Amino acid sequence: MKRTININGKKLDVSSPIVMGILNVTPDSFSDGGKYIHTDDAVHKAIKMIDEGASIIDIGGYSSRPGAKNISEDEELDRVIPLVERLSQETDIPISIDTFRSRVADESIKVGASIINDISAGSDDVNMIPTVARHKVPFIAMHKQGKPSIMQDNPNYFDVLQEVYSYLEDVIHKCRSAGIEDVIVDPGFGFGKTTTHNYKLLNHLNEFKSLNVPLLIGVSRKSMIYKTLGITVQDALNGSTFLHAFSLNNGANILRVHDVKEAVECVRLFDQIKKY
Repeated sequence: MKRTININGKKLDVSSPIVMGILNVTPDSFSDGGKYIHTDDAVHKAIKMIDEGASIIDIGGYSSRPGAKNISEDEELDRVIPLVERLSQETDIPISIDTFRSRVADESIKVGASIINDISAGSDDVNMIPTVARHKVPFIAMHKQGKPSIMQDNPNYFDVLQEVYSYLEDVIHKCRSAGIEDVIVDPGFGFGKTTTHNYKLLNHLNEFKSLNVPLLIGVSRKSMIYKTLGITVQDALNGSTFLHAFSLNNGANILRVHDVKEAVECVRLFDQIKKY
């Protein structure tokens, strides 16, 4: 597996797992919606996550939770561009942009973003993969089934593990053919998948290592945790931490999380175990 990610000429080592902090500048994201819609608040949160050990900050201006409201490209840009500009001036942390729109990706990279995280893996915008290739930035390709507004209505697979794996394998080939050197894959927990689908993917996570690219896991505070435990999203930290530990033990290279401090502690303990 490729052990480093090239970010603006610098190598980010993922041979030991790293943590990506989630920063949603939306009013309606499922866990932190509305908390960071003001740039000053978002910058403060980003600095806090960096201090806690985040290696990447992932900024999202479009909520992709089931049933979320659609917004225009201009509104998405209005949400993310001021934050990317501020954060790139005040820190040297790699900034990832969570978007499926090539124009948002393009404009964000121009003002300081250095990674694109696309929930559609380029399938929702034919210009996304060429845009990422042109800028020579890493690309996080996620699997989803259906549009976010309806993806949880009736997710259906003949074999979820085989279908998600094959999809990601095909995306890697498309990215390589386009000239994208650094591809990271995400199985897409909760994106057009039932709880059963999610746990089957999680239980067979190590099979994705044969794709030979870094593996990103995004399970933080998701319904697969709080619905299974019969709790609220606000009480899902303990469950998130357990699934993070399980994911690390089964090959995860990047944990995408809301709670950076706890995830970093999880990685540190995992690294300590691996020494012996």
